[in-house]
Amino acid sequence: MTHAIVDVDGHVLEPADLWQSYLEPRFRERAIRIETDAAGLEVLLIDGKPFEMLRGLLGSLGGIHLPGEEALVPGRHSYADGCPPGGYDAQARLSVMDDEQVDVSLLYPTIGLIWEDIVRDAELSIAYARAYNRWLADWCRTAPERLYPIAHLPLLDPELAVAEAERARKDGCVGIYLSPDLDARGGRPLHDPGFDRLWAAAQDLDMPIAFHVVVRQRPIFADWEPALESGGRLFYHAFLAIDVMAAFTQMLTSGVFERFPRLRCAVLEAGSNWISSWLDRLDHKYEVAPGVYPMKLKPSDYFRRQCVISADPDETMTADVARHIGTEYCVWASDYPHIDASLGAVAELRENLAGLDEREERLVLGENAQRFYGLAS
Repeated sequence: MTHAIVDVDGHVLEPADLWQSYLEPRFRERAIRIETDAAGLEVLLIDGKPFEMLRGLLGSLGGIHLPGEEALVPGRHSYADGCPPGGYDAQARLSVMDDEQVDVSLLYPTIGLIWEDIVRDAELSIAYARAYNRWLADWCRTAPERLYPIAHLPLLDPELAVAEAERARKDGCVGIYLSPDLDARGGRPLHDPGFDRLWAAAQDLDMPIAFHVVVRQRPIFADWEPALESGGRLFYHAFLAIDVMAAFTQMLTSGVFERFPRLRCAVLEAGSNWISSWLDRLDHKYEVAPGVYPMKLKPSDYFRRQCVISADPDETMTADVARHIGTEYCVWASDYPHIDASLGAVAELRENLAGLDEREERLVLGENAQRFYGLAS
């Protein structure tokens, strides 16, 4: 594939019966499911517990084709209403990609961005992920040269995560999605020695890890969040990026990349325009007293050696940021078919890359992703 356009963060909308169909029999009664409550509102049940924040709002989990104001009214749209065919049907997704001029999509979950907020049973957690990963790998076999599965790995038990990474790699998964949420990994920092086997496995399996925003009923910034009627919803959506920034920064500054020099990390759905000033700030703080940190290189050196950051199509400074940090380290994502995504992403991205030369634009649009994930070219 020459000069491919690669979407590094597209999403699927999982069938409502996925976990009932793909979970091993011993977990089947605890399957994730969607039911209707006494008030007629849809509710997502995770191990039998309702995810209250989304009661009546499951249509907003997809919703690219819905008016935003309607999708955020409880009870207005069902989960199925919010699911365009391209979210759950592989052939329909390929048609959307053709219309959007996207050659390759790396695929992430939707309900999978939610359930780790509730589950604290490590075996159930990995069973949920394994069921999803198996389903996604099957789904992507419709067009394995265009649809690439990213394995979901919960971190409550790192040894179980290693086993699932090995299994998922054999099943065709090319990368690993990790929740940035501290509670989802039992409160342990990412440099905890208990995770070393996973980082070693990820680099040996040639599977880049990626941090992606997640949905939680009580986010870390909850005490700052205004009430919904005072702009709380906008505050919430803007600050979802904070977890991703924090997880990435913890990996960068705690010596993980020093100890695992072949481990690769993608930073997703946090925007990209902040990364330039952030790396400058980290480098400056490091250079004040480099000997006190568990790193031999500047933070920006590890970033350029082992990381990429994903730009949103609507960011207006992407060309300048790419020039500053290096066009080899920027990729892009559509977020299709989520409510805050939009069609025409490639055209919009090209507008915001204006000023880069043709070679640099090709890097951002696809060649960086092909290199980073080892995709066929």
